[in-house]
Amino acid sequence: MFLGTHTPRLDEKGRLFLPAKYRDRMAGGLVVTRGQERCLFIYPMDEFVKVADQMRLAPTTSRTARNYMRVFLSGASDEVPDKQGRFTIPANLRQYAGLGREVTVIGAGTRLEVWDSAAWNTYLEETEQSFADTEEEVVPGLF
Repeated sequence: MFLGTHTPRLDEKGRLFLPAKYRDRMAGGLVVTRGQERCLFIYPMDEFVKVADQMRLAPTTSRTARNYMRVFLSGASDEVPDKQGRFTIPANLRQYAGLGREVTVIGAGTRLEVWDSAAWNTYLEETEQSFADTEEEVVPGLF
């Protein structure tokens, strides 16, 4: 499970150093793709296969499902981190997420998310209060 917040930097070639605690899990390969709120999702390869399998269950007659799958999968890039835990984030994905050198990597359960650090701080500032004020069950069975 991926947890926590980390602030690595992208190098001049657009490579991300994975936080050390995640390197073993990602060593066999990963997929980076577009996420919601203009961040990137990074899945270990086996988790991405599960997500893709779930997508196969969506009805192709649904325009919303087709559109989602097109955007999600067309941006996907499979990568293998080097021995230092680095991999290149393709330019089109860096542009989509507005990534500069300062990035924030958050653990989101079965995936990592990569955010431009300023965008993450803005997002967190805008959503923390609603998180604190939540009075109803958002995730079934959680509370």
